[in-house]
Amino acid sequence: MRIILLGTGPFAVPSLRTLEASEHKVLMAVSRPPRGRKPMPAPVQVAAESLGIPDWQPETVNSDEARARLRELRADLLVVCDYGEILKSETLAIARLGGINLHGSLLPKYRGAAPVQWAVLNGDSETGNTVIQMTPGLDAGPALGVERVAIDPDETAGELEVRLAELGAALVLRVVDELATGTESPVEQDKSQATKAPRLAKEHGEIDWSRSAVEIKNQVRALQPWPRAFTDWHRSADAALRLIVHRVALCDETFSESTPGNVVSTTGQLVVTTGDGFLSLLEVQPAGKRVMRAEEFLRGNPMQVGDELL
Repeated sequence: MRIILLGTGPFAVPSLRTLEASEHKVLMAVSRPPRGRKPMPAPVQVAAESLGIPDWQPETVNSDEARARLRELRADLLVVCDYGEILKSETLAIARLGGINLHGSLLPKYRGAAPVQWAVLNGDSETGNTVIQMTPGLDAGPALGVERVAIDPDETAGELEVRLAELGAALVLRVVDELATGTESPVEQDKSQATKAPRLAKEHGEIDWSRSAVEIKNQVRALQPWPRAFTDWHRSADAALRLIVHRVALCDETFSESTPGNVVSTTGQLVVTTGDGFLSLLEVQPAGKRVMRAEEFLRGNPMQVGDELL
């Protein structure tokens, strides 16, 4: 099979490497152009160059000019993963068999840009990968391959995404092999079960201590490595200090009842009351400082029982 891979982020890199090592031919890797104040090459661009695969970063792959260039490659299939732009039907049509997409959820659940994060945020115990035949609808095409994966209760979204990317690469190759031999078995999605997984924003990181300890733990896990969960320590003598919360644990000890967000222990640990249960903050990062364990933070910051996190 002659393949064009469209991917930008790290989730697509294992699929690129796996396809390049297979009997199929990766003609080109297409990624989104670098953005931001300090633009850096996309992970897929870096991986393609290391593998000797031609790479290209068009402003949009849906332009007539981009389609004309890709059509010249005479690809059999587009493989799309973590690309960052929805492909129009005219773009999918440049390849003989259209396009397939690797998505990090059990579709139709969590259609959208952040399926892994929302699975962790909602406290799911299971997720997976789905490879679909692409259609103009967002993550709506028939499933060509599905793989279920258990979520560890302490696993962050970043850690889970790395696992799914590696497992998904093997699933992509299996589907490509089936398409090459005409043995694929598409299964239509049940649209009535569809849920959305929109991209997260920094505002999602603000901790609401009136929620349960379990819900806040899931929030901390889901927002790693970005945009990260945060709270403000309101100190009696100084201005409030922003704390980025990196790692937490449910606390089985019993403390006196207090208002959600109140600190109830600073003796070797940092325990905070929630709307249901207590949460131990294991690793925090004060504004402008590095990440540190709670006991180290407490040695340099005289937090008191009764202090508020809001």
